[in-house]
Amino acid sequence: MPHDGQDIPGAGAALLPDLPALIDAALAPLGTVLDRAVDHLRERLVVDGRVSATALEADQHGAHVLSWLATYVEALRQMQGWAVRLHEAGTFGEMERLLLQIGAGEYLAQIRGGIAMSQNEIGRLADLGLDDADLGLLDTAAVNTLCTRANTPAARARLVALMRDNHGHATFGASGLDDELEMIRDQFRRFSDTRVAPHAHDWHLADQLIPMEIIEDLAGMGVFGLTIPEEFGGLGLSKASMVVVSEELSRAYIGVGSLGTRSEIAAELILCGGTRAQKQEWLPRLASGETLPTAVFTEPDTGSDLGALRTRAVKRGGDYEITGSKTWITHAARADLMTLLARTDPDTTDYRGLSMFLAQKSPGTDAAPFPDPGLTGGEIPVLGYRGMKEYELGFEGFRVAGDALLGGTEGQGFRQLMQTFESARIQTAARAIGVAQNALEVGLQYAQDRKQFGKPLIAFPRVAGKLAMMATEIMIARQLTYHSAREKDRGQRCDLEAGMAKLLGARVAWAAADNALQIHGGNGFALEYQISRILCDARILNIFEGAAEIQAQVIARRLLG
Repeated sequence: MPHDGQDIPGAGAALLPDLPALIDAALAPLGTVLDRAVDHLRERLVVDGRVSATALEADQHGAHVLSWLATYVEALRQMQGWAVRLHEAGTFGEMERLLLQIGAGEYLAQIRGGIAMSQNEIGRLADLGLDDADLGLLDTAAVNTLCTRANTPAARARLVALMRDNHGHATFGASGLDDELEMIRDQFRRFSDTRVAPHAHDWHLADQLIPMEIIEDLAGMGVFGLTIPEEFGGLGLSKASMVVVSEELSRAYIGVGSLGTRSEIAAELILCGGTRAQKQEWLPRLASGETLPTAVFTEPDTGSDLGALRTRAVKRGGDYEITGSKTWITHAARADLMTLLARTDPDTTDYRGLSMFLAQKSPGTDAAPFPDPGLTGGEIPVLGYRGMKEYELGFEGFRVAGDALLGGTEGQGFRQLMQTFESARIQTAARAIGVAQNALEVGLQYAQDRKQFGKPLIAFPRVAGKLAMMATEIMIARQLTYHSAREKDRGQRCDLEAGMAKLLGARVAWAAADNALQIHGGNGFALEYQISRILCDARILNIFEGAAEIQAQVIARRLLG
């Protein structure tokens, strides 16, 4: 039932006048400060025209502060761009103004006072070597107004009042998408709400694989061929559509939202590096869902250092034999195609000499999860992200056909893998937004239903404030992710933008889940409440597809290079 918000303390006149002009005025000096921060760190970390790995590691904190600062600046730019587009379309309403205002005020205040890189690591401008003159650039009327008057209790309370009125609108504010993408969102939101959300928590508690009928439904809806070109049996849609689909499916359950990730990675590998014959053979099978792939890259002792992997592929006659160990392999038992990274040149010890294979395997059963000769595996019990299961794999002379070498040339595996990281990180950012949105909706519903001291929890300012900040940061991460997808669709290099979207989105998802559980109080710690699952699912987002620390390192290198 609609509310006017008057039972929430602080509801009322909360909007700043001339908000877009204020933010424009704040962004100009902010960009200058970022440029100066880059220059200061280049003086410390660039040697003979190249970023020194030794210097970068020694000054890792400062480098990562730069990554977070740049991410915040880009996020504010994208929020401002979103507001301009909505204003031009006549859809920039009160809720959208509040999301922009609160977000700008909070992120500017954090930039001046300290950015939370993790729960106990704060990044400050002083860490970047900025002096008083540099810091003084942010002492402007616009920045001061936004820092002190934008993110107020009244603004947060009013936003939550509008969110209560708008509970059926999953994004809590206009997303700024075109009509086609909004139609896609509606289709997958309905599917998620009816086919996935009612069952997700039971699947999680039972540590159960996502039922095959769900996978078949997704295949019928084109999820696995979403961005594969039509000539290879896909839908030929944009990366932006992939973001929307991933977000909505992950809003119901991250496992379902992640089913398309493996197909996305495999298809990108084949499209970028495969032979014509490999494209014709595998892309239609991936697009239809006939073939379920799994990514087999990580090893027990290498983690993010993929260049150090030791699994080897030795040519025997016309085929290859694979020997070694892999870990954290998602959906491995069910899959029938492995994108497998192995070392074909035994004389190398880094990324050179690695090759990628399209290695076929037999789908397993509960009784025999890995029935092929030369391949063994065991499940890794995990806190969350359970719907596809994680496995350790052992290869001992596992046979792979000679024509399974991606691209037909050895030594190209690492380069081929790097080409997929943009799409994978954009998709992971989208999954993070979906998980965060789920946490927000669950937290909002509980805060409205649960009564304490004679009134609903949402009537207490700090509870309402948590919900307001969740909605605000989700929209910020959403716009940054949409931006990275649009850049990818334009054919632009977007590893920087994709990295920023993933870095921020993962932190936002964890914060949303943690705060939603806090709103639940003791009940949130009980397994029967779905927020316990959402918290566990959210935690992995800061680790896979590049841990936050690795992601910040990559962003810093790009900025300094």
